Amino acid sequence: MSGLFQVGTNVIQPQEILSLLSRYRLMPQFLQGLVIDRAIAEVEFTQEEGIQAIHDFRIQNKIVRDEDIEQWLIENSTTPEGLEEMALRPLRLQKFKANKFGRKVENYFMQQKPHLDRVVYSLIRVRDEGLANEIYYRIEEGEATFAEMAQQHSEGPEAQTQGILGPAPVSKPHPFISRMLEVSKPGQLWPPRAIAEWFIIVRLEQFMPAQLDDQMRQHMINEMFENWLREEVQKMGTPQLLWAAAQETNPSNP
Repeated sequence: MSGLFQVGTNVIQPQEILSLLSRYRLMPQFLQGLVIDRAIAEVEFTQEEGIQAIHDFRIQNKIVRDEDIEQWLIENSTTPEGLEEMALRPLRLQKFKANKFGRKVENYFMQQKPHLDRVVYSLIRVRDEGLANEIYYRIEEGEATFAEMAQQHSEGPEAQTQGILGPAPVSKPHPFISRMLEVSKPGQLWPPRAIAEWFIIVRLEQFMPAQLDDQMRQHMINEMFENWLREEVQKMGTPQLLWAAAQETNPSNP
């Protein structure tokens, strides 16, 4: 007879596990966990790093006293060895990420930089070409400020912010506007351009290039890891219940 799982008064057949994971939307986390466990199994760390990781885990989960540990083990249905493995898992994962993706950060950063650079820019959009030209020349000649003209005439939500938009990634605006901003110098005022039903006037206020500092480096590593994890999970395919398949091909099996 096949094994059974009992949780409280619920008795669960092994073949029900997959459907329950799907029903509770836990299948993605389950598959990701399998991939991660396989990847970090051989990751090495020093004794000092391990001791610190366990200490931090216990502090974070408020399981400092012996009685706290006993209660935590009961609540989490695990053993002291299981607690240690949970505590060391983040350390193993952190080292795996650094080892696998650390040397790829610079290239990946340069690929992603157009999406990371940020801009503050001013925008006015109107439907009348003649009005757009008049607004542009008044700003250009100093007869009115961009903020005044945006507040009075712009027909988009930017009218509520005196035309100012951002900070935002350079890639976020309309592709045509993005290209204008990419080649602009701060303070550069563009004559009216036609986009769909609009005539727009754009001025770059501030360009904020992304920097590969420690925070950005970790962000890039995490992003590469998430991309890798997604691909690895896809390679695994759909989980199969092997013993059920075997019974179907061998009906005489008990």
